[in-house]
Amino acid sequence: MDPELVARLADGPGRALLDSLDAYAADSALALSTQLRAAGHDPQLVSAVLAQARLRGLATDKFGGAADRMLFTADGLEQATRPELAARHAQRFVAAGVDAVTDLGCGIGSDAMALAEAGLTVTAVEVDPVTAAVARANLAPWPATRVVQSPAEAVSLPREVGGRHTGVWVDPGRRVTGARDVDGRARRVFSLDAISPSWAQVQAWAAEVPATGAKLSPALPHAAVPVGVEAQWSSWRGEVLECAVWWGPLAQVSGRTAAVCRPGADPAILTEADVRDEPTLTGIEGIGPWLLEADRAVVRAGLSGALPGRELSAGVGYACADAPVELPWLRCWALVEAMPLRVKAVRAWLRARAIGHVTVKKRGTSVDTDRLRRELTVPGLTRSATLVVTTVAGHPVALVVEPPPRA
Repeated sequence: MDPELVARLADGPGRALLDSLDAYAADSALALSTQLRAAGHDPQLVSAVLAQARLRGLATDKFGGAADRMLFTADGLEQATRPELAARHAQRFVAAGVDAVTDLGCGIGSDAMALAEAGLTVTAVEVDPVTAAVARANLAPWPATRVVQSPAEAVSLPREVGGRHTGVWVDPGRRVTGARDVDGRARRVFSLDAISPSWAQVQAWAAEVPATGAKLSPALPHAAVPVGVEAQWSSWRGEVLECAVWWGPLAQVSGRTAAVCRPGADPAILTEADVRDEPTLTGIEGIGPWLLEADRAVVRAGLSGALPGRELSAGVGYACADAPVELPWLRCWALVEAMPLRVKAVRAWLRARAIGHVTVKKRGTSVDTDRLRRELTVPGLTRSATLVVTTVAGHPVALVVEPPPRA
């Protein structure tokens, strides 16, 4: 696909054809393509329309009904910020008194859309010409928003005294251009030295424009967090999606924070001040009767010490408590049994209780969960159980847990 074809999809007959298509099954694509071409539609446009219809279907989980009004690239859809998190990014700028934001590395425009929706003036910058054309189409409902096809490093940033009315949002590329994995997706990079623009460049922009925010990988090392900024790890429905670093007036608290985001509720926010200085367990005999599991954003942020009770192992995200605990950033389990992780012994315990299937959850251990699940499966036994595999005092343990009874 090229920018000209994107423009045809964004408006006129191409857009009308795209909007007229309902979701279609993959095995009907050939027949539908043949039908559209027989109706006189340009074959190149038909291929692009079918590809967009497929991407819109995939995008519904992330963008909801808005997906039916958007254009996508495959990589852009995968890397786009969820609207719920993008809206939270935008509110940071609004709360800081910023009214104009330069979005460097805007991708298909998810964050830029949220910024524009919040009433901010947005200059969206994207180096890839096709992706820039897609962003331009997605941002069309906000005429004051401008899309610039350019390397981020070549853009002159706006300046104001004090830097309070202008801001910068950076979403560095974390994929290798041209390199694809077995599923055809651009390969992910994990080193801060490999992202584009570089981490050094992002920090240089933050020094130039105080109100700067950057979306980074959840794997951001704690040691890489600059002094005086806020680094917030965010999850959505239990999946950690990003670590956003906020400088200057955008930082609401200095240090590492976690935002546990869920549909229909305000995010649960934890900071380093919530961490308690409590010793971890020294042996398996101290576990029980309740197991507390911290959200993964809390673990990634290094804040699992905020868990009530005593941690099983430092930083893993499990603690035991004497009573059930209800907090929006943790899950509570009733502990049924705790034992050393020895496959034969665990299998015998399960078999004695007619349990033939297990769901394995692990943290803080390199155990192969698929292999362990197979080893613990007993054909013919239909009962199931949840098995938590983790460590206590450096030793691997298996914990059989179940959800607490409903009140």
